[in-house]
Amino acid sequence: MEMKKKSTFKVLFYLKKNAPKKNGKVAIMCRITVNGNQSAFSTKLDISSANWDLKYGRVLGKSREAQEINGKLDKVRFGIEEGYSKILKNEGTVNSSKLKNTFLGMDSDELTFFKFYEKFLLDFEKKVNNGLRVNGTLNKYKILLTHLRNFALIRYGYSDLSFNDLTSDCVQEFDYYLRDDQSLNHNTIWLYMIAFTTICRLAISRKHLASNPFREYKNIKKDKDRGYLLRSELERLVSFNCEKKNDEFVKDLFVFSCFTGLSYSDIKGLKNSNIQEFFDGNQWIIVRRKKTATSSNVMLLDIPKMIIGKYAGLSKDGKVFPVPSNTTCNDSLKRISELIDCLKEKKVTFHLARHTFATLFLSEGVALESLSKMLGHRNIATTQIYAKILNEKVGKDMRKVSQNFKAMELSFVSKF
Repeated sequence: MEMKKKSTFKVLFYLKKNAPKKNGKVAIMCRITVNGNQSAFSTKLDISSANWDLKYGRVLGKSREAQEINGKLDKVRFGIEEGYSKILKNEGTVNSSKLKNTFLGMDSDELTFFKFYEKFLLDFEKKVNNGLRVNGTLNKYKILLTHLRNFALIRYGYSDLSFNDLTSDCVQEFDYYLRDDQSLNHNTIWLYMIAFTTICRLAISRKHLASNPFREYKNIKKDKDRGYLLRSELERLVSFNCEKKNDEFVKDLFVFSCFTGLSYSDIKGLKNSNIQEFFDGNQWIIVRRKKTATSSNVMLLDIPKMIIGKYAGLSKDGKVFPVPSNTTCNDSLKRISELIDCLKEKKVTFHLARHTFATLFLSEGVALESLSKMLGHRNIATTQIYAKILNEKVGKDMRKVSQNFKAMELSFVSKF
């Protein structure tokens, strides 16, 4: 009679020394081995490597910290052993991956964070299909999920995250992962963390997440150099005659944006039905911004009115303009700017027009609150960036002319 081979099962705790944390400590990992196959995951405990007993896989000494961590490790070991016995009894065979997932609570129909995230993406995709949100934002959320999955696997050995895994430490570790492992720049990380915050807030509102894991996290977006055209530069562009009709059309679209504040995607989706006459007798553009789904109301001045009239009837489907691709527009703007002396040194892209609108009308005395509504900003703090830009320019201009008064200053000082 052939004897049944007994399965081998082992639980080992070890340190992940190749990935030390910012505080100098290293994560304590758990490795499950069943019949030679291994699966590892993070215990979410960390310790100084000098305090680790390599032989017994425990923290050295009898300090309070040592007793507390060793107690938690004992609970992990007991939980895995209990899971092993249950699977063996119910299914007859055990593998390391199955055992790990069972212990981590991911081998059931219970809603996990990544399952919740996937449902969020499906709902967001419906909004994109209905024209309520844009595909670019959806792709941002998809890339974030990929980063989170890789982070969970690399840092913790998890194929999924439970809502209990989302702690302040987890959020900070994810920031370090994007910064150190992925080498992403500060503002890109800020962008992903804002999206991560949105998902967590939704989970909190639906009672899946007990507390806000971002309560201790701080990350402020660094102001980028938001370029814009001066009034004199815009006047030069308006009066410039393009040799090619396509370039002339793109130039007019750019100028239209300079006088309405609408972005490329908003102009591309602009319909004749969005232009309405108000009780004041003026025509207004009434749109809901593609990027933020926030309303943007702008009164049409004479220049954008003339541009609309110039290209009336050329577009189909009720659109105001037959807008070419963003790449085509930026290529045309590059060609045009290289032919205008005052614009040769500037990187003129379509989005520069929206910044030009903001700084131009702010400098002409339009109130910050009114400008914020026209730009469709959800937060007036975003609009205040343009006020800061203008203040900085005033400071730079004053420093430039200060040299002109040096002689007067010396004369004044000599009298004391």
